[in-house]
Amino acid sequence: MNDFRQRCIGFERVIGTFAAIPHPVAIEVAAASGLDFICIDAEHSQIGRELTENLIRASDVHRVPAMVRVPGHAPESIAGVLDAGAVGVLVPRISTAAQAKAAVMAIRYPPFGERGVGPGRAAGYGYRIPDYLRSANESLVLAIQIETAEGLANVEEIVAVEGTDVIFIGPGDLSVSLTAAGEGGAEKLDAAIHKITKAARAAGKAVGIFRPSPDDVGKWSDAGISFYLLASDTMFLGASLAAGVTAARNA
Repeated sequence: MNDFRQRCIGFERVIGTFAAIPHPVAIEVAAASGLDFICIDAEHSQIGRELTENLIRASDVHRVPAMVRVPGHAPESIAGVLDAGAVGVLVPRISTAAQAKAAVMAIRYPPFGERGVGPGRAAGYGYRIPDYLRSANESLVLAIQIETAEGLANVEEIVAVEGTDVIFIGPGDLSVSLTAAGEGGAEKLDAAIHKITKAARAAGKAVGIFRPSPDDVGKWSDAGISFYLLASDTMFLGASLAAGVTAARNA
């Protein structure tokens, strides 16, 4: 799993999904499906700090990298899931370069950041702290999520921040934010996605995006996006059940 960051920053196409079901069984089922990674959603689900660690363990059983979407910008939230063994974090609602820099400070150890050293699971509960310190800055993935009109306006400054790996686009919230700013519409959203992608790739950063289905992954790959989060375990469960029920009723 240590090469996951290299795959991301090397612009290799990686496919993951959000994990929102708060149970290790759901993680193991998802991990066995062939995903490149799992992103545990601690922002929009009933998943707290203690459970997050157990979900990471479940993903580790299948040697599938587990990132965590943290609930906000708090450094202790970021450090906590990394101490639990996450291979990286997705930080939501990054709208300024200062917020992006703060995320870098929270995930990286000195001299590149300000993360504190602790005897958590990732460091072998204190027995492997030197080993973890040597590898963490080079192996942990920092994805920052641009999903507001303000973030779009500041995109050039945000992508220029050193220490970020993936510029992740949240099209749902971005669309709502643009509509609130009087700039709504599918064409405007597509233009915003292209603008973010172009700016990020020019800065040497990988670009990610959420897609509810794989239908247009080819389109966005052609545009330069390589990091994908497809739907979520809850969305796949619901869609699969609905399709099965419909097929049974129509048989």
